[in-house]
Amino acid sequence: MLEALLAYSLRLTPGLVALGATFALWPRRQVIARILLLILGFVLVRDVMTPLGFWSFGRTGVAFWIRFRPDAPLLRALALASAGLAAAIWIGLPDLRAGVRRPPLTRASTWLWGLGGVLVISLPVAALAQTQPLSARGGAVPVQVLPALFALAILGNLLEELLFRGLLQSQLEPTVGPRRAVLLSGLTFAAGHVFLASTVTDVGAPLLLFTLAEGLVAAEVYRRAGLWAATLTHGGIIFLLASGLY
Repeated sequence: MLEALLAYSLRLTPGLVALGATFALWPRRQVIARILLLILGFVLVRDVMTPLGFWSFGRTGVAFWIRFRPDAPLLRALALASAGLAAAIWIGLPDLRAGVRRPPLTRASTWLWGLGGVLVISLPVAALAQTQPLSARGGAVPVQVLPALFALAILGNLLEELLFRGLLQSQLEPTVGPRRAVLLSGLTFAAGHVFLASTVTDVGAPLLLFTLAEGLVAAEVYRRAGLWAATLTHGGIIFLLASGLY
């Protein structure tokens, strides 16, 4: 695990230094541009996982699958790193997080909207998946890896939802209105997967269509119920997709 994380860090460092310098020098009043720079940094952090074999993608017809390396310590380390980055953004950039909605997890609507979003995306994806045997969709995932995979799905997508929904969508709403902000958030989310779909992997259109649908649903869930619900939606979808449970 340590060797894999070192290789990951070495690959990331030049790009993160360049993006960090740009972010530091960018005018503070240009809030949307600064958020987009953070999103670009996230895209780098995520997509470097592919050539290092931390996860893999494939497609069977119009459906596609994801599998993470079945290495529980590595998955836990990535989950903790994601949580740390989310906390650093939240604590270190208070001007960007103004307006982020995060009703308490104890609110019933958080769970209803979050789990509802999971079902809206996962049910049709599961139906498509059932047209192919599990062996053609990445194969079974070891049961002992599932808790670490779940942690990464939730915490990794907490970071992603903080950026695309918490920061970007919240900043767009006062200017363009809540419904157009949902559309722009979903489209930007799909655009953030262009390289993953077409350059880093060859999954292509199925991945972009999936991320567009997922982004729009998560954006609407955020509009209705806030950050934790959107994180539950996104994390739940990715966990089910990557776990081999359907």
